Amino acid sequence: RWWISRYQTFMKGRYNLMIYVGIDIAKLNHFASAISSDGKELMKPFKFTNDGDGFQMLHSRLEELSRSGDSIIIGLESTAHYGDNLVRYLVACDYSVCVLNPIKTSVMRKDNIRKTKTDKVDTFLIARTLMVQDSYRFVSFYDLDLMDLKQLGRFRQKTIKQRTRLKIQLTSYVDQVFPELQYFFKSGLHQKAVYALLKEAPTPQDIASMHMTHLSHLLVAASHGHFKKEQAKELRVLARKSVGASDSALSIQITHSIAQIELLDSQLDSVEAQMAEIMKFHDSVIMTIPGIGYINGGMILGEIGDIHRFSSPNKLLAFAGLDPSVYQSGNYSAKRTRMSKRGSRVLRYALMNAAHNVVKNNATFKGYYDKKMAEGRTHYNALGHCAGKLVRVIWKMLTDEVEFNLD
Repeated sequence: RWWISRYQTFMKGRYNLMIYVGIDIAKLNHFASAISSDGKELMKPFKFTNDGDGFQMLHSRLEELSRSGDSIIIGLESTAHYGDNLVRYLVACDYSVCVLNPIKTSVMRKDNIRKTKTDKVDTFLIARTLMVQDSYRFVSFYDLDLMDLKQLGRFRQKTIKQRTRLKIQLTSYVDQVFPELQYFFKSGLHQKAVYALLKEAPTPQDIASMHMTHLSHLLVAASHGHFKKEQAKELRVLARKSVGASDSALSIQITHSIAQIELLDSQLDSVEAQMAEIMKFHDSVIMTIPGIGYINGGMILGEIGDIHRFSSPNKLLAFAGLDPSVYQSGNYSAKRTRMSKRGSRVLRYALMNAAHNVVKNNATFKGYYDKKMAEGRTHYNALGHCAGKLVRVIWKMLTDEVEFNLD
């Protein structure tokens, strides 16, 4: 077959014999098979469970193949999160593992005369796809850390959204119980001193009945001295005059909402600490960009993954959804268009946030931002152009492993 001849031509003078293992991933059970570099079937498709016993079974079968002394390359398709644990297990066992784009195996399936698709057949298609590849990108421990950064970054975004919803709900509860309170605290309701107050006294009646010494001590301690005894006196007077409703149901919702917000705060601290630890360990060149911290840098690296997936900065730009959309109808072609926003939402958020900080910390980006603003663009539009410029810089830095040098 064409793929055998192509592979044999490619492999001349490189390897004596190679074993290719294809694994088809599913939620509960996986299938695996193996072929040699001359197309001979070495291991018929077999099923193994997505757990420790199944992984050990696969490992035993692979050890039997490796006794011949031939090198083994394992391939599996990128399928959501179902194969992540298996990839980690195989990398820890020192196997050479490739995660394939499903498009590649789809092309191989179309070339098959019968175009059959079953779990068993797919294992051979994956193995044969490995055979015809010109080069391999094996999963490393660094790639596993990038997977962790991606998961942590996305969990962080979800947690922030949950906390934002809770803060909006808390504001509506306080508006009903003590509407004057948010105007008393100029920095808003969402600060530690206010939370400490509302947890103990969620209604104006509770605040008005508190002993002055206790109330002032609570505010001074929770605000680290920012609020003084005078503010405590003013607050108690305000509480006595409040027109808010004394509702026990709302009081419960206030205290419970604050407890949930504080829990999410602690979870965010834990997630960000883990991301910072990974970033410190690898010391990526992305950290040399002024204005990019461990969290933003970790989110960007996690979403990008292997930079070699993108052969040009424009492809990375499209993946982030920062590329301009195209609008054309007849002879009309729009001169100004919005960004497509079709890529990774998390990556786009991190890049826009990073661009904002880089503009404040680097003269080159500040000049580019000012130029766009002088053209009559809005702040967000100009920032989008800076994010696009930042993508090209990041692509070059990660591809060539060079530090930031636009000073």
